[in-house]
Amino acid sequence: MRSRIYKHSTATRLKKSTITAIFLTTLSLPLIGTRNSSLAQDQSHPTYEVYALSYGVYPDFPVSALLAGADKTRKIDLQMMIWLIKGPGGKNILVDTGCYHENVVKGKGIRNLIKASDAIAKLGLSAADITDVIITHMHWDHADGMDLFPNAKIWIQKDEYSYYTGAAWQAGGKSGGIEPDDVLTLVKLNTAHKVSLVDGDDREIIDGIKVYTGGRHTFASQYVSVRTASGTVVIASDNMYLYENLEKHAPIAQTFDAESNLKAQDRMKQIASRPDLIVPGHDPMVFVKFPKPGNGVARIQ
Repeated sequence: MRSRIYKHSTATRLKKSTITAIFLTTLSLPLIGTRNSSLAQDQSHPTYEVYALSYGVYPDFPVSALLAGADKTRKIDLQMMIWLIKGPGGKNILVDTGCYHENVVKGKGIRNLIKASDAIAKLGLSAADITDVIITHMHWDHADGMDLFPNAKIWIQKDEYSYYTGAAWQAGGKSGGIEPDDVLTLVKLNTAHKVSLVDGDDREIIDGIKVYTGGRHTFASQYVSVRTASGTVVIASDNMYLYENLEKHAPIAQTFDAESNLKAQDRMKQIASRPDLIVPGHDPMVFVKFPKPGNGVARIQ
């Protein structure tokens, strides 16, 4: 009798244990599914490769024109560069387009000057392969090559476009560093439906690529963040000329608003995954910090 009771008790416990195990397994299934779904979703977001490309060197440039408060006798061989963002599916995005027109470069003494379309050839690309061009601002050394890329959509801040196609040339306007021919080229591209005007700050214009305002190098200059396998890269362009701007917390020397420029630099540090993933606009040290693959090309990673 006792043996039957013991066996019945044991069987009951085993049955309860089995039911509990099945119940817990069932509860865990949605969680596993959710994690896998989330992982699949993360993997669906593209990552990009970011390259700085040299297109020339501007010798003996005064540092005081780059860094507020710098020694006026100090000079630097200014690195002229553009940036290529390579993505999946043939997505090739150029940030700024350098300069090449004779009326723009004449008398400046830029060494080793090449067209942006020749610079990208070092990575096996032609002008026709560029799908998008992000213009950070309208200065001659960043926007003069817009007409080199026949298949590209041009991204520029709406307020930058409006100001330099209008009020900049009126009494009290500021048009220093802007080439009238570049403005006319931009208007022509717009009439050909090749320009997309970005309306404001923190805009994701392409999956994984955002633009931000506030640097105030020009009226509405923008900088760019890029999702890469190494983390978020920030292409500061001229919103931060040199690494020294960041290190000394010094605004750029040419800005509409020095306080806003400093806030933008602080924000870049929050956006970038690492401080060394913030890429300044004209610092030759970019090609020292990121020496590979070389030959005027630096992969930012």
